[in-house]
Amino acid sequence: MTVAASARPVSPVAGPGVGPLLRSWRERRRISQLELALRADSSARHISFIETGRSRPSEEMVLRLAERLQVPVRERNALLLAAGYAPRYPETPLDDPALDALRDGLERLIRGYEPYPALVVDAGYTVVAANRGIALLLEGVPEKLLAPAPNAMRLALHPEGLAPRIRNLRQWRGHLLAQMEREIALHRSERLRALYEEVAAYPVPEREPEAEPAEPVPHFALPLRVEHAGRVLSFVSSISTFNTPMDITVAELAIETFLPADRATADHLRALTG
Repeated sequence: MTVAASARPVSPVAGPGVGPLLRSWRERRRISQLELALRADSSARHISFIETGRSRPSEEMVLRLAERLQVPVRERNALLLAAGYAPRYPETPLDDPALDALRDGLERLIRGYEPYPALVVDAGYTVVAANRGIALLLEGVPEKLLAPAPNAMRLALHPEGLAPRIRNLRQWRGHLLAQMEREIALHRSERLRALYEEVAAYPVPEREPEAEPAEPVPHFALPLRVEHAGRVLSFVSSISTFNTPMDITVAELAIETFLPADRATADHLRALTG
């Protein structure tokens, strides 16, 4: 659904109002009214009046406060509606022709990362693009987890997914669940909470003691250690998002790349895809 931007006031939506919503975001960020006022070039008195409903903020002020509070783009629309303004940020379907250049760029980016794994996920961890490195790691995963819209968290933690092959499953599982907890706190998404409850309930299989890696595991990041073709491959991951997105769909995309954590992993991947 595309939402047109407009400065024309509209009727506020039913709910607590923009003041309590802004106060909630400020408290979540653990900053005082004075600190927020300084960041937003305002006064603590004005911030207090907005939060208590004694003053109606302008559209510009709502957006400025949302920016200083690092409110997600989707939630900025909710703040604008609560203040009586039209939503500012559209939500363009990813398959819309308007995003052709974006999709092409993402595909080129993750293909260029080969032979190392890389994928693109949305706010619910649905995989919207993946390269051959990811396909290699997912060999043997049942089709029911791969189609029609695979979910990265299910692929990693489901007992029929990668979980039985992840040598440091408890560590990696803890990392993924903590990542989801942070996203839930930030976005307050019921969809994401339901996914979290599902994957957190998956059984964690008993494992034999881990074999030592061929090379020392780097201490700068937690590695993913996963079995493939009789070898244990080690990766460290990074996640990238878009700077200053003006569309909800784009704002909620994340690119995750997996860098080999040792020379043996890099050599193995190059040999397989060379």
